[in-house]
Amino acid sequence: MGYLFSGKKENFGMTSIDVDFESMQDEIFQSPVGNRSLFNTTLQKCLPALYSAECVKILGLVTRMFGGTYLQTDVIAKLPTEIPDDPFRNLSSVFRDLYDKLKANDRRALYEWMTQVLQKSYAVNEANASISWVTAESLWILGRFMVHLPLDEIRKISINEIRIFISYDNATKQLDTVYDITQELAKAFLELINSSGFDMRNISTLYKLGLLICFYDDIQDLDPIMAKALLHQMIKCNQLRGFRADVQKLKSQFLQIAVLNQTLNESLGSLSDAVVGLTISQLESLSPEAVQSAILTLQQISGWTKSQIIVLTRKFLHSEKVLSYSNVSQLGELVTGVSADSFYEMNPRDLFMALKSGLSQHAPYFTPAQQESILSKLMSSGEFHTVLSEMNGAFFKQVSLSQLLAQRNLDITELNDKEMRRSQALLLFDLLSPTVPLVNLLSTGQLVKGMTCEYIDNMSKPTFLNHYKLIEKNLPLLSPHQIHCLAWKYWRVSQATIPPFLLAVLPTEYFASHTLCKQLLIGLRKTDLNYLPLHASKKDFVINKVNQCLNNSVADVYQIDILGNLICHLSPSIIETGISSNVIEAALSQMKACSNLSQEQNKAIKYRIREHYGNPLNWTFETAQDMVPFWNLLSKEEIIIITEKFQKLVLEIVSGTGAIVQSDEMLLGLFDAILLHGANISEPDQTADCIGIRAPSAGTVMVLGEANALWTLEELQCMTGKTFAKCVHILGLLRTFNESQLFVLKERAKMVWGPLSEWKSYHITALGRIATTLSVSELNELYLDSADMVSALSQQTQWTDLQAKLILQGFLNDSGKSMKDLKSFELAGLGNSLCAADFEQIDQIHTLEFRSIISRIGSFPCSPRILQAFKNKTEKIYGKTETWSHFVLNDVGYIAAGFSNEDFKSLDPRRMPYIHPSAIKLIPEEIFKELSPEQITNLGPENGAMVTESQRALLNNIQLHSLRQALEGRRASSQTPILVTTSTTTIETTPPVSKSVTMTTDYCVVFAVVCQLLYP
Repeated sequence: MGYLFSGKKENFGMTSIDVDFESMQDEIFQSPVGNRSLFNTTLQKCLPALYSAECVKILGLVTRMFGGTYLQTDVIAKLPTEIPDDPFRNLSSVFRDLYDKLKANDRRALYEWMTQVLQKSYAVNEANASISWVTAESLWILGRFMVHLPLDEIRKISINEIRIFISYDNATKQLDTVYDITQELAKAFLELINSSGFDMRNISTLYKLGLLICFYDDIQDLDPIMAKALLHQMIKCNQLRGFRADVQKLKSQFLQIAVLNQTLNESLGSLSDAVVGLTISQLESLSPEAVQSAILTLQQISGWTKSQIIVLTRKFLHSEKVLSYSNVSQLGELVTGVSADSFYEMNPRDLFMALKSGLSQHAPYFTPAQQESILSKLMSSGEFHTVLSEMNGAFFKQVSLSQLLAQRNLDITELNDKEMRRSQALLLFDLLSPTVPLVNLLSTGQLVKGMTCEYIDNMSKPTFLNHYKLIEKNLPLLSPHQIHCLAWKYWRVSQATIPPFLLAVLPTEYFASHTLCKQLLIGLRKTDLNYLPLHASKKDFVINKVNQCLNNSVADVYQIDILGNLICHLSPSIIETGISSNVIEAALSQMKACSNLSQEQNKAIKYRIREHYGNPLNWTFETAQDMVPFWNLLSKEEIIIITEKFQKLVLEIVSGTGAIVQSDEMLLGLFDAILLHGANISEPDQTADCIGIRAPSAGTVMVLGEANALWTLEELQCMTGKTFAKCVHILGLLRTFNESQLFVLKERAKMVWGPLSEWKSYHITALGRIATTLSVSELNELYLDSADMVSALSQQTQWTDLQAKLILQGFLNDSGKSMKDLKSFELAGLGNSLCAADFEQIDQIHTLEFRSIISRIGSFPCSPRILQAFKNKTEKIYGKTETWSHFVLNDVGYIAAGFSNEDFKSLDPRRMPYIHPSAIKLIPEEIFKELSPEQITNLGPENGAMVTESQRALLNNIQLHSLRQALEGRRASSQTPILVTTSTTTIETTPPVSKSVTMTTDYCVVFAVVCQLLYP
């Protein structure tokens, strides 16, 4: 095992045997069951031999590598409790490092094993029964597992032991990691530390408390110095799981004490991240001098909202007419609040220095107007190659094709870390492929996105097969169209070895020819079936073949490993009755990552959860925690009862449900649970009109998330202005509010912020979706004089045509500009509002400015008439549509839906797959019906799937046949497929671990022979 993990080629002189452990290791690691087999084999051989230092070392290594996945309760149950001290300490260290990767039940099982071993060394008798077995040393060994100690056990810990523990140098580091500690346990530890002689009002003691500081609530007679020290330490509380509202409440209390006898301006730089809780109005009241003095502290604080950042940067730059590198370099993350106009007015050299100093890392957080203002200014310097070398990530993705086309002698090494649009990659691949070796093209960043079907078709057989592994390595970057082209190429050059996932995208009869089930399953797991260009009936065929290969059953964990993400596509019947009960836990664990499960699959999963874990009402805390991804399958009543039992879990669940699909039942359950049982949240202040009405408090809004949509209109109307001001940034982001609720919140905003004529871009930014309820008269009241103001509005996409028209016209009126005066960053800021422009206005846009943002404009789903106007404008840059290259056609996005009949008639059918898929459904029916059968066939599976029912309804029989060919994955030039066999071989039940490693047999034999020769 030691040789295997060294991954080297070894020569054993005494036996004259050369062994390639590197290749052997690769074979094992690439096998879907190799890792589990290594893990289980190591445990099987090493657990009985823990007296061996070598065995302990190998066991630790294997557990670190694979324990997060395979260290489960059944394995933990086999760990010996009679174990030498050194191996126990070594393994405990490994388990502590794996803590975050383990399921809650597995953590609990490991805790219980560790405590069994620890207790054996502590003789309990009647004389010391009232004193805990927990010593300072056992706390160190437990590490993060200390959060599982029972409350009674903590209270029994010897004062002397807790004193030793806290005095230990690494205690603070350990306490900094107890992210999942409960409020009760934390307070018990704080009381114990206080009782052990530590002065809890001593700043040096505060530094030792780690995350326990988040529950320090002794505010009586607290002085401002101590309050500031506490706030400084509480920065780390952002890592705590749950209790967000409680922590914010504590910070608010400490903040009030910290500013006693001082103004907010005077103490701004010493309040730590508690300043993140300041409202827009409070930030507006700060003096520019105070912000400038505290800027180095403010820019290091995380958690600012975009609206807060804008206020602070305006204060900081209050007296600056032109932005300089010195200003920008002091802002840190707050640089995202600089206005688009300010960036545009910067000296290009200063802006380039800012780019070199890390401006690119903030690119994703800039608005489109800010991004474009920075780009346009940088490009105006005329030093593209110099700028390119420093332009990383999202910035490069916004560089226009025109700017790239103007470049010569591009260095491929400069593209390695660049995020690219597909159209950029298509252009760059086209420019570089004549002179750059294929291996470099495929190894450089995202360039592989630009490999065309024609390029793939023209590869020789040796070139294709020699480079295929490199192409497959970049599979996540490939489009469905590219995968489709790869499949046809592979079929033509090597039918016998074509990977199953490529075979799946070919016409059905090709896939039906595959008869080796194990290879089929292993091959299909390499990519998500949802990403492959499969129409519904073909996807069903593939899934049925998978079910046949499994013989409608999953018998052991090695089959779970072989399935990979194919498990997300198992039929409901297999989930309900075909998965063996002894592997259902592993199956459910893998299904947590599944998205788009059908209602029938979810029903089957719920049945198996109940069967395996019992009635949800009887779940343990750990089981409830492990089942969080499936909470959307529970009823409202079940959620309420579970959260009543485990109140801490409510806060942890809601604070981490971003990736969880929240059903209506789940939202209802969480809403009721939090209001009735969950968080210990203070009641809001009540106005005279709202006595007896349950109104949202800042704490409840913060905790509820999307469940805030369940407040009634009356309850939202009773929200105080103070609560709204604290929570507007949360409320504006929620997707589930209806229009009436948003209207009530808008009215609350008018009450808090005053006349709309005085609102700034940061008010609109904070409002989020709430802004979409602004009426015609209210939009007219706004002063839309800047790109930032309209950019804040255009971040929302639910505007009506009339609202969009008012935003566009309001900007032109208030800025005193006409369409021909607009810069590219102002056009980018207008966003979807440009869809409200008329033909004449679009024609007036300056061609040079339009050229820079064609791809952005192509992302706006305007009406066909407006898209036609944009198409006409684009022709002034790239010429007639019939001359547009594949990368231009892809870059213009929705604009392609503005093509006329004549445009499509002159379009080469081979260009059809490069039309952006989202544009297909916007092509008017009367124009789509004029497409030739060859053009429709060339749409391919991806674009063919975007054809709407209304478009399909006007097609004739020949066109409909072509569409079926496109969906099936046939190529216009392909001949009638050969007849192939459709027999299927059922996958054998995977044998026990010693026989189940699906790696090359030669490696297994060599490995065994070497071991026998060296260690007879």
